[in-house]
Amino acid sequence: MLYVGAAAFACTQPALGENGNAWPVKNKLLGKNGGKSRDASGIACATTQGFPRSCVAIDDNVQDAQFVTLTDGKLVAGATVHLIGDTFRGEALELDGEGVAFAGGFYYVMGSHGHPRDKEHKLTAREIKARISASSQIVRFRTTGKDGDASQVERTPRLREIIAAEPLLAPFMDRRLETNGLTIEGVAIKDGFVLAGLRGPVLDGNRALLLSAGIDTLYGGTGSTHRLFRLPLGEGRGVRDLAVFENQILILAGPVEDGPGLYAIFAWDAESENVKRLAELSAFNSSRKPEGLLPLERTSSGLRVLILFDGEEEGAPTPVEIDPP
Repeated sequence: MLYVGAAAFACTQPALGENGNAWPVKNKLLGKNGGKSRDASGIACATTQGFPRSCVAIDDNVQDAQFVTLTDGKLVAGATVHLIGDTFRGEALELDGEGVAFAGGFYYVMGSHGHPRDKEHKLTAREIKARISASSQIVRFRTTGKDGDASQVERTPRLREIIAAEPLLAPFMDRRLETNGLTIEGVAIKDGFVLAGLRGPVLDGNRALLLSAGIDTLYGGTGSTHRLFRLPLGEGRGVRDLAVFENQILILAGPVEDGPGLYAIFAWDAESENVKRLAELSAFNSSRKPEGLLPLERTSSGLRVLILFDGEEEGAPTPVEIDPP
């Protein structure tokens, strides 16, 4: 396990995951076309302390979530939960699930609510619309705590309505990510509110956005009551994941663009627009993309977290120790 504090690391520090640092995954964390996941995008657990823990992980290229059992040093992949059934001309459209959270007996999986990747501009306007619709959902399901036992699957598109009602966000809806378009990559639940962390847009070059809306408003409610936070996460950084830890929110921050950039972890009180930097993840080389964040436990010197990586087999779950909140 590597310790990563708020101070930058020297260039000679090895990248995380080298020397066998990543935890093994038993069975198979599923990804596109039934293969092993290479686009892991989030993980959350039903309990916050101790091992083993019952958790759910997601890959942003599928329509399902997957139960996993987390032990100290290993992930065991289990049954899947079908989240959506959207199609376009017979082809399954992914939720583009970018974050997962747990609260009140429910897991919540957040769709990106963004424009699909289309670097070569091959998608038709109708397909783009269908893909945006499929990803503009929050899906929740209840679990009894037994792996593979999910029920009461509920979907809501209401967050998109709330985004459209927010003057600072509406101009960025349905724009491509590379033009600072709106896309959500993190979700957390705190005090009855859904917190959606936006990868983009970033305002004024260094203000990442978090949108808060009541669970009751999103599921069965009316109106567009919400709150928008503008957090100073650094130049060109948006939110890559959110996680509740004790009474705070941990924020995994990273570049808005797809190219290389610096990642960091912050703590936020979910009330103000102040953040505390816990770690600069400068030990990562430029080709690695931290995408999921899970708090594990306090240690005698800090906080141990698990990081999942986009673009690596089954997320390459890697433990890291950072400064405490």
